[in-house]
Amino acid sequence: MGILVIGSFMMDLVVQTPRAPENGETIIGTKFARFPGGKGANQAVAASRLGGDVTMIGKVGADDFGKEFITTLIQEHIDTDYVLLDDDHATGIGVVTIEANGNNRIIVVPGANLAYRQEELLEVEYLIREADILVVQLEMNMLLIEQAVSIANEHHVPVILNPAPAQMLGEELLSNVTYLTPNETEAEILTTIKINTRDDAIAAARVLLAKGVKNVILTLAEEGALLVNESGTYHVPGYPVTAIDTVAAGDSFNGALAVGITSGLPLQEVILFANAVGALTVTKEGAIPSLPTREEVEAFMLRLNKH
Repeated sequence: MGILVIGSFMMDLVVQTPRAPENGETIIGTKFARFPGGKGANQAVAASRLGGDVTMIGKVGADDFGKEFITTLIQEHIDTDYVLLDDDHATGIGVVTIEANGNNRIIVVPGANLAYRQEELLEVEYLIREADILVVQLEMNMLLIEQAVSIANEHHVPVILNPAPAQMLGEELLSNVTYLTPNETEAEILTTIKINTRDDAIAAARVLLAKGVKNVILTLAEEGALLVNESGTYHVPGYPVTAIDTVAAGDSFNGALAVGITSGLPLQEVILFANAVGALTVTKEGAIPSLPTREEVEAFMLRLNKH
């Protein structure tokens, strides 16, 4: 069936500012914009633009934001037949503050995302069973995520879990994860190991392997990513770019992973490709608007490899 994304929809309300305000402080921002986003929707669109065959499961409000999401996904050639409309909960929103240096702070109000019920998932269990890979994050009900990952494991469907927003996760869930993709902050929360060096990152990844994860792919921003599995430890370098907006960089990385893995490429090559996708994403504003196409990524990699 291709790539199945179970995940969130968040309409991003984005404010650009020279810096984030201190407690009790009001400052003047420089720009406001509204972009469709949410980790699930971002990852689905990223995978589709890179050539993936993508189906999405989730829930939006029966409101203007929800209708806009459905239209956006259809335009991005994503199967929306299993995205539900909720009359009682609003579409999720994210309030994003972007500083001049590209760093971001995000507050999300999940709304309809948390209203997707386990019994609704069971009605489409066959989609998980038939998927080539399942992609999930943590902006929905945790019991739902655990259920989806368990179903995938039962049917030998590989799982990418992007553990964001960061929180502690149980060993039963982690033992069913094929590819875990934390950033450094998320890895610290998952393992309680403070990451200051590459060795710290490797130690944290090995803790996660001990909990049953098959492959830990720890993202290191501009330094690339670290792959740790039973075969060893591999650093996959990143691509140097000037960051404008880091929103959705991790999401585009995960979407690229799904496309690369289902294409049958060696995992280190997949991660190199995903690093390029993440790098290109931070050079543009917004979440979904910043996600590159396959052609853009290949041209970018070819250009840099020539140098």
